[in-house]
Amino acid sequence: MKKKWDIWLIAGVLLLAGGIWLVTFLMRSEGAWAVVTVDGEEQGRYPLAEDLETEIVTVYGTNLLQISDGKARITEADCPDGLCVGQGAICYEGESIVCLPHRLTVTVTGGTEQDVDAVALRDEGGQSI
Repeated sequence: MKKKWDIWLIAGVLLLAGGIWLVTFLMRSEGAWAVVTVDGEEQGRYPLAEDLETEIVTVYGTNLLQISDGKARITEADCPDGLCVGQGAICYEGESIVCLPHRLTVTVTGGTEQDVDAVALRDEGGQSI
């Protein structure tokens, strides 16, 4: 009897996990920008709508960022492991490519160039409205 309930529990958990994955998959949206950061500081912001290839040179090493067909990828890197090259292309908001030896991150963001969360309006006296 206990084994039967275990099977039902496992099936329920798998069904729930599959449903969550499906909703997440269907809700994702394509990004508009590839934002490059080194040591947590933004080094560049490139539109995914324009094809380009740019060399990112840092004190830690060099990476080649390629943007084509609305996707960003690292095609070359002089780091010892080259894992960033193997991560493939990214195009959806929140996806990232990370090169730990070079302390470099490429993250896809969407919408506006500055990704504004809020705007504070002030009157002539400098008070928030």
